[in-house]
Amino acid sequence: MNNNAKFCATEEQLSKLNAVIEESKSVPGCLMHILQEAQGIFGYLPIEVQTIIAEKLNVSLSEVYGVVTFYSQFSLQPKGKYRISMCLGTACYVKGADKVLEEIEKQLGIKCGECTPDGLFSVDSCRCVGACGLAPVMMINDDVYGKLTPDMIKGILDKYREVK
Repeated sequence: MNNNAKFCATEEQLSKLNAVIEESKSVPGCLMHILQEAQGIFGYLPIEVQTIIAEKLNVSLSEVYGVVTFYSQFSLQPKGKYRISMCLGTACYVKGADKVLEEIEKQLGIKCGECTPDGLFSVDSCRCVGACGLAPVMMINDDVYGKLTPDMIKGILDKYREVK
């Protein structure tokens, strides 16, 4: 994992987070809303952001962390500009999605759940994208790629590298 990446927040991001906390903290059950807003501000929920939220809400860091890790919508790792989601559902898996994912990891030099050091790509897996007839399928942001083979991956990734 890219746990070596140092968390850096701008004054603007911290100001937005503080404003969200201030306007929401008197509402019972506000933690989910604040976490959703915080992830929108930072793109993920590093421990530093969770600590700020816990301190300002006067709750334990373990309570905040428990919510963040319970719900799959929250991410502890930064996401890339291009978010790759490889379907590993049954239809995709039996048609070789695992081999396609291995090639993605090889091409990018990262594992599933990680982000490239340049912040360009992140890779995750999912259970179904609803395009079983195109198996195996991956999505890059909102672009869908189907009937994939490992040898197609370099060319697809190169298109995104060229755009930056």
